[in-house]
Formats: sequence, structure tokens, C-alpha cells
Amino acid sequence: MRLFAASIGTETNTFAPIPTALESFHEAFYALPGQHPEDAKLCTAPLWVARRRARAEGWTLIEGSCSWAEPAGLVSRQAFEQLRDEMLGQLRAALPLDGVVLGLHGAMVAHGYDDCEGDLLEQVRAIVGPAVPIGVELDPHCHLTRKRVSNATLIICFKEFPHTDFVARGEEVVELTLRAARGEIKPVMSVCDCRMIGSFPTTIQPMRAFVDKFSALEGKDGVLSVSAAHCFPYADVPEMGARMLVITDDRRADGDRLAMALGEEFFAMRGKTLPPYHTPDEVIDLALTERGPVVIADPSDNPGGGAPGDSTVILRRLIERGVKGATLGPMWDPMAVRLCFMAGVGGQLRLRFGGKTAPTSGQPIDALVTVKSLVREAYQTFVDAALPLGDSAAIEFDGIEVVLITKRNQAFGADLFTGMGVTLADKRLVVVKSTNHFHAAFSPLASRVLYCDSGGPIPRDHRQVPYTRVQRPIWPLDEAARPVLLEC
Repeated sequence: MRLFAASIGTETNTFAPIPTALESFHEAFYALPGQHPEDAKLCTAPLWVARRRARAEGWTLIEGSCSWAEPAGLVSRQAFEQLRDEMLGQLRAALPLDGVVLGLHGAMVAHGYDDCEGDLLEQVRAIVGPAVPIGVELDPHCHLTRKRVSNATLIICFKEFPHTDFVARGEEVVELTLRAARGEIKPVMSVCDCRMIGSFPTTIQPMRAFVDKFSALEGKDGVLSVSAAHCFPYADVPEMGARMLVITDDRRADGDRLAMALGEEFFAMRGKTLPPYHTPDEVIDLALTERGPVVIADPSDNPGGGAPGDSTVILRRLIERGVKGATLGPMWDPMAVRLCFMAGVGGQLRLRFGGKTAPTSGQPIDALVTVKSLVREAYQTFVDAALPLGDSAAIEFDGIEVVLITKRNQAFGADLFTGMGVTLADKRLVVVKSTNHFHAAFSPLASRVLYCDSGGPIPRDHRQVPYTRVQRPIWPLDEAARPVLLEC
């Protein structure tokens, strides 16, 4: 048995002001063949799982390159084509193969390419031929396009949001690809286009029960896998939107019926899957009525969705209202971090930080700050993955502590704060720049979790997003939208 594994990933916000270049991938994560570390990353789980299984079971794994860039704006044509062609060259050199497993986020858009992953899979299929199974793991915030489904043998999305199951889904991709390579199964994919845009955290109802329901169908009546592709709402590409994917063992008609039934159930949940969102003042008012720590999420400035992560809107209201015992992070400001390192731990300086990237980032904060801690090449954890923050600084002023970072990232782990010497148990308010990935680590620490729409660059009301290319009709832009079965 000979398998090839590799990974390319990023999530492209086509409205974001920050371009994604080749150096964006090299800065965030890049590993040449055989150099992937011994811990799984968000989009490299298939390679990591395949490496362990190949060692244990005695078959041959040929590793390709793995790369990841933090979500931002359009990927340059040169960056995508170089990373793609590098992987394709490694694939050709690995022939003959019995299977291919790829870790792809699924929402990459580059100059000249609306569907980067579809283009990649089309070329992979042309190289390995029609008989070699291609297994793919995708983030649910992907675009589940026809081109991807027609060229892959099987696609599996993470089921959870926050994505705590990326390794488990990688294990499924590898297992099913191996079974397909041995001729034990014949995967057939059925897709329902739900014709809706939304956000679907699995930590709350009704999405929690829906995921549990369709997960329980797997392994019965020929159903191999079920995935909900949530969509990535901040990409203006034709096939953006939520879709249901059912993989059966050569049972096309049954798969089509189940995909449509689940797709209609998913569509019926539209508008009911989000927690309530509050304005900055409303969320501060609510938080101050609770015993701390209250965790406040600001998804509208979530770097995980391509936002800069330098909005000062909530922080400014905390300052203006004289709120003490609060902390906020991460705030992306490499220059401010550099100045803090120049001042040193315990040093005081008049620092201008935040509010640099876009009008929606608000105005910079000017404050006399004390540098509380400095860490070179800091990181935070998510599940078992270490996520780099670059050189980082914790500053303190007016009873508020802020974590400043160099490598743009959202809040995942509580060690974003504690690793910088910022305690959380004694805080009244903990403000995190994240949509829902923070939830696994922060909700056990919180007396209450609240959500704020601070007017950042990723609006929570998708009717405010200036789409021009998304296929219509689609909810909530069009009330007439209804689910349809896709012919792939």
C-alpha cells in the first residue's frame, strides 16, 4: 500500500484589506516533505494520522509539503500556483500510488481562481487517474463546490464548531481512503445545496442536536459519512453557501434522499442557530451585572475570519466607562509589540496601539502603559496543536490588561492570556477576538459567555455583506430560496 499525503490551507475573506502572499504561508506554517512536526495541525490531520498508521501497519506513506496562512484577503496568484505546483510535482514523483489523502481548509480564493481546492483536486485526479481514491478533509467553513465533489472520492468536514474534532475526522478520511483503495467500499457522494448563508456553532442548540443526529446515522444502512458544510460567508464566490454531504457505499439513490432530507432540516434551522448579539455598551452592561469572569466574544473582528484583529471599539468603551478588572486579546499590532520590547518588562511608555488597518478598526488607543510581560515566539494551544503568536507583550493601564501579538491569530486557548502572565479568575470581563473557537477553552472558566457585534469588518448580519457574485436565490438575501439536490 502506497499513500501520498499533503496539505494546503487558508480561509480567504475576499473583502479583507490584508493580502495573502507566499510569505504569509511561510510565516504561519510551512513544512517540507518529512518535516511536519509530530503534532497535528488544523488542516494537516490526514498526514499526521497516515504517518502514525503507516508506521504501525507497515505500508508506505509519501509525504508532501504542508502549508497554512492565517485567514486574510485574496491569495496572490503566484503564491497559490507555486504551492499547488510544488505539491503536484511531489505527487508525480510518488507514483505509482494506491491512494491520496489531502488536508485542505476549503475556502481559499486566489487572484484568477474562485475555487483553489477544486482546481487542485482536478489536477490531482488527472495525475493519479480515475481509479486511485482521493480522500479530502475540509473545514466546515468551506465552499463545497461541484468541481471538488466530482474529482474527490470522498470528502469529510469537521463536525464541530469549535473544530475540536479535526484529528478524529482525519482518522476517518484515512480509514475510508484505505478501505476504498483495498476495494472494500465504493464511496458515492450526494450533496444538497441548502441555499443559505449562516453561522452554525455546535456548542448550542439547535445545531448541537442536529450534529448528534446525523452523526448517529454513520455506519448504518450503507452510510459511510455525513458532513454539514456551514459555508464561509465572507467570500464573494459563486458557490458560497451551506451544503449537506452524504457518502454512501455505492447507494446513490439512498444517499440523494438522505442528503435532501437532512438539507431541508438544516435549512429549516435558518436564523435560529446563533446566540444573541449585543452592542458594545449593551454587552458591558450585561457583563457588569454578573460575577466574573464574564467572557465576551467579538466575532466582528475575528482574525479567523480574515479580520485584522486590531479593532479598538470595545476596548475604548471599557476605558471611557472606567471599567476595571478587564482583559482583552489578542490585539494584532507588531509595531506596538516592538516598542514594548524596547521598553522592557516593568517599563512604562506612552503607547499608541490598535486601530491601524481599516476604518472599521476604530481609532488607535493612546495610553500610558506598563509592560507586564514579554515573550519571544509566544504561542497558544487548541486541542493538542500549538499556534504561533510571534513575539508578544502584555500591557496594563487603567485597570485593564491587553495581550498584543505579532503573528495575527484569533483567541483559541486560555494560555493566550495565562502564558503572558495575565490571570483570568480575578477578572470581571475577558474580551476575546473570536467567533466560537474560544468556547472550548474559555467557557469552563466563565460565569457567563456573551457575544458582541462591535461593527468590525466581518458583520454578523450577512445582509450587510456587499455580495455581487454569489449565486441567487439564497437566504437571507432572498426569502424564496429553497434546498436543491446537486448534480456533481
